[in-house]
Amino acid sequence: MDRSDVTLERMRTFVRVAERGSLSAVGRELGMGQSTVSRHLRELETSVGVPLLSRTTRRVALTEEGSRYYANCLQILRLVEQAGNEARGARGAPSGTIRVSCTAAFGVLHVSRMIFAFQDLYPDIDIDLGLTDERIDLVREGVDIALRLGPLSDSSMKLKPLGRSQRLLVAAPGYLAARGRPTVPQDLIGHEGIRMMNIAGSDTLVLQGPDGERHAVPFGGRFRVDHGLAARSALAAGRGIAPAHRWLVEDLLAEGQLEAVLPGYSLPSVPLSMLIVPGRADVARVRLLIRFLTEQIAGIAGMG
Repeated sequence: MDRSDVTLERMRTFVRVAERGSLSAVGRELGMGQSTVSRHLRELETSVGVPLLSRTTRRVALTEEGSRYYANCLQILRLVEQAGNEARGARGAPSGTIRVSCTAAFGVLHVSRMIFAFQDLYPDIDIDLGLTDERIDLVREGVDIALRLGPLSDSSMKLKPLGRSQRLLVAAPGYLAARGRPTVPQDLIGHEGIRMMNIAGSDTLVLQGPDGERHAVPFGGRFRVDHGLAARSALAAGRGIAPAHRWLVEDLLAEGQLEAVLPGYSLPSVPLSMLIVPGRADVARVRLLIRFLTEQIAGIAGMG
C-alpha cells in the first residue's frame, strides 16, 4: 500500500475518530461497522507510514504525528467540500447537510420554524437540529453552528452576537389573585418561585427599579426545573412566579394566560450568540443559514 491509497473516505473516518475519540460512535454516525472503521484507520496509518492514533481500552487519542495530520486533513476536507459547494452553486442549487445545536426551549419555540422556512427556500439542504442546554464540544459532535444564551468563553469558536434577550417577571392571573400581587421587590419573599436549577444564582432575584436602584431579593420555591418549556408550563398552570425570557412567554402574555409582575422593575438581559466552528462559515450552505438565522432572530419579540 502506498500514498495513493490515502482516500478521502479514510481521511474522513480518521477525522471523526480523532474528534469523537470512539470507534463505535463514529461507526454509528457514518453507518458502518466498527471493524470497517478500524480497517480505514489501519490502512490510512499504513499509507502514511506513522501511527496516527494511540488506542487504550477506554479511549482513542491522537499521537503527535496524528495531531499534525489531523489539522492538515481538516484543511483538505474543507477544500474538497468548498469545491463541491462552488460547483453546485454554479447551477444555483445549494445542497448538503448542516448540523445545528441550539438552546432547547429557544429551538423548539423559534428556531425550528425558522429552519422550516429556510428549507422551503433551499430544499436540497438537510439540517440536523440538536437541542440541548449543555455546553457540548461542537467539533467533537460534528456541529457547524450553535445558538447559545448566556456568557461564553470558548475562544476557539467564531462568536457572532445576535442580541440580548429581555427578561421579565411573570405569573398567571389566577395565582396572583390567590396569593397577592407584589408591588415592591420585597413582596416577592414568601411567594412560590419557579426556578431553573441549571442556572447558578437562581435563588436570588436581582431587579433594577425605575430610579435605577438595584434590589437583590431571596427567591425560593418548591418547584425547580432544568428546561425552559417545563418552566413555561408551570407558569401557565399557576404554580408560581418566575423570571422568563420574553420570547418564552410572549404569546401567553398576549393571550392573558400570564401577566407581568412588578412591571416597573427590570431584570438583567442575557446575551444570545451564534458560535461558528472554524472554517464552516466558508461553506456556502452554512453561510446562507447564518445570514438567514441572524435576520430572523432579530425580529423575535424581546430580542434587543
